[in-house]
Amino acid sequence: MREGLPALYPRLWRFALMLSGSRAAADDLAQKACTRALENAGKFEPGTHLDRWMFTLTRRIWLNELRSEAVRRGNGLVPVEEVELTSNTASSEANIFTGEVFNAIRNLPESQRETVLLVYVEGYAYKDAAQMLEIPIGTVMSRLAAARKSIAQKFPDERA
Repeated sequence: MREGLPALYPRLWRFALMLSGSRAAADDLAQKACTRALENAGKFEPGTHLDRWMFTLTRRIWLNELRSEAVRRGNGLVPVEEVELTSNTASSEANIFTGEVFNAIRNLPESQRETVLLVYVEGYAYKDAAQMLEIPIGTVMSRLAAARKSIAQKFPDERA
C-alpha cells in the first residue's frame, strides 16, 4: 500500500479539491487521508483496490469534518479563479470552458458533486462509485442524471 500512495496522490488531491473547494483544504484533506491510511495500513486487505479504498477514506474524513465543523461547509465553494486550475497544454478558450465546467460541478449539491467526480472525472463504473459512496447503484444513476440536468441548464445547446 505504501508504494502505491505517491502515484495515487495527484488524483486523491484533485478529489479533495473538488470536495473542499480550496487548495489549502485539499492539501489538508489529502494529507489526512494518507496519514490515516498509513496508520491503518494493517486494515488494508491485499487484493483491495488502493484507489477505491483511499477515495472512500478521503470522503469519510471530509464528511466527518463537515459534521464537526459546520462553518467550514460555508467556505467550501470558491470561484474557480481562486483555485487556479490551469493547463499548460490547452488553449485559453479550453481553459476557460474547463473552468466554467468545474465551477458548475462545484456548485452542485455535495452528493451529486462527489458522484460526478468519481464517475466522470475518475472514470469509475457506477457499481464502483456506489460501493465507494456506500449507496445503491440506482442512487448513483439518479444523482448523475440530476447533475447532468443541472449542468445542461447552465450550458444550453447552441444548436437549438
